[in-house]
Amino acid sequence: MKINIKKLIKQYPYWFACLLSIALVAFYWGLWASDRYVSEANVVLESPQIAAPTLDFQSLLTGAGSNDRDMLLLRDYLLSVDMLRKADAELDLRGHYTRNGIDFFSELSGKDVTIEELHEYYLKRVFVDLDSYAGVLRIKVVAFDPDMAHALSSFLLTEGERHMNAMGQRLAEEQVQFLEKQVAKQAEQFDLARQKLIEYQNENGLVSPTGTVESINAVVASLEAQLANLRAKKTALLSYQSKRSSEVQRTEAEIKALIQQISLERARMAQQSGGALNVVSSEYQTLELRTQFAQESYSGALMALENTRIEAARKLKQVSVLQSPTLPEYSVEPRRLYNTVVFAIIALLAGLIFQMLVLIVKDHKD
Repeated sequence: MKINIKKLIKQYPYWFACLLSIALVAFYWGLWASDRYVSEANVVLESPQIAAPTLDFQSLLTGAGSNDRDMLLLRDYLLSVDMLRKADAELDLRGHYTRNGIDFFSELSGKDVTIEELHEYYLKRVFVDLDSYAGVLRIKVVAFDPDMAHALSSFLLTEGERHMNAMGQRLAEEQVQFLEKQVAKQAEQFDLARQKLIEYQNENGLVSPTGTVESINAVVASLEAQLANLRAKKTALLSYQSKRSSEVQRTEAEIKALIQQISLERARMAQQSGGALNVVSSEYQTLELRTQFAQESYSGALMALENTRIEAARKLKQVSVLQSPTLPEYSVEPRRLYNTVVFAIIALLAGLIFQMLVLIVKDHKD
């Protein structure tokens, strides 16, 4: 019995299109598609010092810690245009992905494509994924020969580590330089305040005006105590002697001398004409407070500088390789049989659905 193929095609065109597409896809994946070699590497970021784990509100919202953010920064750089330019200049990616022997659907359209087109193609050949659970960055590079796949994967690791350390060092150096300037400024202000205090002491001939005032107060208090005793003695003498007696006259003279001495000592501490010890002491205390503040500011700046240096060293990142870039021994892509079978199943299901729709439409017409 002879099968009329033309009649079958005319009667079931969608099944013919389905089988034809399966045949074309099987031909492409089975015979035409170029072999692709995959190099893989797994890395983590480590710091010289490990800080104690902390629980902050932001980490609860984002679900990412500081190390995860650093890994994401590294991932973005590995997939960036800057990295693409460096890799192309070093390894000639344009030449590799446009060489002869690559099938039409897999090759780069030309060596002179724009950077945007090259970057879009680059993202189809380089995959960088963050495993948040394990804290590992998984790098996968696809090329059309094993040496290029291994070379590109190794280049990504080297440049990624260099970039992360350069970024950390630049930030640390800027912070340290800023604090060094602040330390120098605070040291200059402290020296200036201390010099003014010393000059003021020399001008007034007093090492500590406050101490001098306190000693004068003690002297005045002692003189007033003596004055009170002499006045009591005078009162007692007048009870049985006349005012003209020699002892009363001597006591009176001592009382006048003490009153005069007390007035002189008090004048040293406070007088309207200026130069009094209370004014000197007040100005001295102001200068002393400024000097103490400048010293504390200088000490705080030194501590901040040292803490920043320690923190800068802690923040330096090192790319630790868990799995070195592999050198492929055979092509693992494309998955020819898998891709063909999956496409055939999808095409047959689509053909079946289309046939059911056609039958439903015919039933409604009848």
